[in-house]
Amino acid sequence: MATKKELTVEEKLKALYDLQQKLSEIDAIKILRGELPQEVQDLEDEIAGLHTRVAKFEDEVAAQQDEFDRNRDIKAKAEELIDKYTADQDNVRNNREYDYLTKEIEYQGLNIELAEKKMNEASRRIDALKAEIEKAKEMFTDREHALEDKKSELNEIVSENKAKEETLREKAKKQENKIEERLLTAFKRIRKNTRNGLGIVVVQRNACGGCFNRIPAQRQMEIKMHKKVIVCEYCGRILIDPELVGITPENAKNK
Repeated sequence: MATKKELTVEEKLKALYDLQQKLSEIDAIKILRGELPQEVQDLEDEIAGLHTRVAKFEDEVAAQQDEFDRNRDIKAKAEELIDKYTADQDNVRNNREYDYLTKEIEYQGLNIELAEKKMNEASRRIDALKAEIEKAKEMFTDREHALEDKKSELNEIVSENKAKEETLREKAKKQENKIEERLLTAFKRIRKNTRNGLGIVVVQRNACGGCFNRIPAQRQMEIKMHKKVIVCEYCGRILIDPELVGITPENAKNK
């Protein structure tokens, strides 16, 4: 397996700076997409949640309908018995039989009252659930329209920059292959810990181009000598002499 060519410190710094420029362009494309990818994911999750909610409500409607039907049957059966017991009272042989039938009629009357109560409760619950289902379906329609718009917007941005981003990623990968693993790992760690993704910055007006803290004169001299990789003692970014990458100190500007 071929090993990477050993680079001088100057070459390492130039390679890192070139890599940073490509990665900054990729970061700019990501910024252009903004929060759209997360917004799309959030909408998809919300729509999935609405599907689950509607399904749950529909299952409960079915259960409440079963309860309503069961009590309707109980009521109908009780009414049949009342009719029967009432008719039987005309043919009783003594007061005891009449009293027994009277009590049965009263008992079935209570069954009818209880069944009607439960039917009313089930009916109200069904109405409430159906209202929730309609509300959820309206939200579902609204979120689907929003998702369609967000996806369309995101796809447009992605399609406009896809070729450019892929090219930049390929170039960045090739550039990474030139840099020793230890230095590349440190550079990526620095990038990850900085708000703007800058892992290497040029010196601007005697200050760090990342955090803008002043760099001591002796350290500036060491940076200009290109003998070792030097980091900012405040923010940890790698510092590079602007003239090394063809930038005049007066016009030094980090991207």
